Amino acid sequence: MRAILALAAALVLAAAPARAGLAEDVTALLAAGRSAEALQRTEQALLASPRDAQTRFVHGVALMELRRDAEAAEVFTRIAQEFPELPEPFNNLGLLHARAGRLDAARMALEAALRNDPGHRAARANLAEVHLMLAVAAWEQLGAAAPLEPRLARRLQAVRELLVPAAR
Repeated sequence: MRAILALAAALVLAAAPARAGLAEDVTALLAAGRSAEALQRTEQALLASPRDAQTRFVHGVALMELRRDAEAAEVFTRIAQEFPELPEPFNNLGLLHARAGRLDAARMALEAALRNDPGHRAARANLAEVHLMLAVAAWEQLGAAAPLEPRLARRLQAVRELLVPAAR
């Protein structure tokens, strides 16, 4: 699960061309590996529009890319509280929970995103990855008690390989 993929959801929040431009600018900066610059761009935009949901959202994505996860979680939590119908903040909260190893919280956040938009592809894909992570955790717990049967050991290895992040 890559946070930059979640930025595409920021465009869904675009309500005005100026804000859509911000999302595109931040997306380009993040894709170029210029996360600190992207964060600075969002901070400048927040000075002009501190209550704007899309600006706050892309700010949270920039924080995620910089691994300032606690701050990003605060941003997404506030947006989710103010706009509980939006799937994107829940999707990104799910990503943050998964990255921190809080798999049950990640699952719940991603399920909330899908309740809001059953067709949200990023949330569906992220939920699938969380299910794989939960399976690995369950098999590892089983293996801690006694050696795994060969069939389960093969499955565990296969799922671990699926979860290896692809090179950016």
